[in-house]
Amino acid sequence: MELGIGIGWRPEIADAVEGLPGLDWVEVVAENVCPGHLPASLTRLRSRGIKIVPHGVSLGLGGADRPSEQKLGDLAERVVALDSPLVTEHIAFVRAGGVLTASPQLEAGHLLPVPRTWDALKVLCENVRIAQDLLPVPLALENIAALISWPDEELTEGQFLAELVERTGVGLLIDVANLHTNHVNRGEDPAKALDELPVEAIRYVHVAGGVERGGVWHDTHAHPVTEPVLRVLRELRSRVAPPGVLLERDDDFPPPEELAAELETVRATVVMSAGPAARADGDARTARAGDGVRAAAETTDGGGHATGREEDPGARERVGIAQASLLSALVAGTPAPEGFDPRRLRVQSRALAAKRADVVAKVAPELPEILGTDYRPAFLAYAKCRPMQAGYRRDALDFAEQLLVTGQPADETARRLLTRWWEERAGTHPPRRTARIVRAARAALVRR
Repeated sequence: MELGIGIGWRPEIADAVEGLPGLDWVEVVAENVCPGHLPASLTRLRSRGIKIVPHGVSLGLGGADRPSEQKLGDLAERVVALDSPLVTEHIAFVRAGGVLTASPQLEAGHLLPVPRTWDALKVLCENVRIAQDLLPVPLALENIAALISWPDEELTEGQFLAELVERTGVGLLIDVANLHTNHVNRGEDPAKALDELPVEAIRYVHVAGGVERGGVWHDTHAHPVTEPVLRVLRELRSRVAPPGVLLERDDDFPPPEELAAELETVRATVVMSAGPAARADGDARTARAGDGVRAAAETTDGGGHATGREEDPGARERVGIAQASLLSALVAGTPAPEGFDPRRLRVQSRALAAKRADVVAKVAPELPEILGTDYRPAFLAYAKCRPMQAGYRRDALDFAEQLLVTGQPADETARRLLTRWWEERAGTHPPRRTARIVRAARAALVRR
């Protein structure tokens, strides 16, 4: 299925996207659209024949737990509402702990890398099959960028992706910016990864901008696409003609003419970079990947592990314990697991806390308005001792509760406004520590 050249649709640039010349398709963050109330811009694009692909961020298919049927159902609902030809997610875990490890469940609020081990591969494959069975269209998975590396990995990224495709028939969404990020941050060669992965399984490609600070590449999606990222795109294009290429931009949006120019740069790179393999007819690609043939149940991997569909509770438990230990170190301040670089963990931990602060400010914009310049330091102090255990909206409420319980903010007017904000959203059944919070809220109101 050919998609062509596309862009990530975001509400902030909806008008600009509609006016882009030669646009073939768009991608939307699945969790940001409601099937019964689609934005008018998306409806207009769809009426023009522009394909829309939902891109999920919260399934956590690389996690130790089986994927949530509710989340899969929600994703399927969006596929139907958008009349999408396929759906995409990430090779990542986003939460850990819970029943499997007899520990509190923690949310990362971010895409974290899975270990490239046979255990993690088996768990991922089982989760992918569950998702494939419940989704109405083909699924493709994206490689992610990472600041940290797991110790004692048994496979390269290319080998891991090749095994995943062979065992499940899942498609690939290759993010060339993420390949560059992993080159800078983890010393991984993008060309080697492209040589090892099954390029015929690629359903489309992501291209995005970033910035390097202190020897660390930050995949910001808020900067123009750089030459090193375009170089990786040319490397990929020399091997295969991808069915689609998409420009991602999530923040600090430029004027429409700059977006159009950047999209044209991506288009020109794809057209001009075709090598002999990419120019060849696509029949071979279709023959190898179109049917999504899965490996036979009796096949074994290089480590003697069976690759069939059977569940392996032992693998889930081992992966679950490892991921919970890492996530706890990142968001709850526990010691770094053995083999990890403590410095890199601190960088990742700060990045996770900063992202929480940024996203909470977006989903609850009243909080930075009420707290002013105190918002960010107050939130970062809260995040050090309060890991996220649900979504960002719950996190915003928990943050406000914590401030009120501890007699903050010091400014009486701000405290009164924060109390009212919390009361309006907490409803008649406030969450934990009800008595203390209600007393704090009432006391704040009395002091008006």
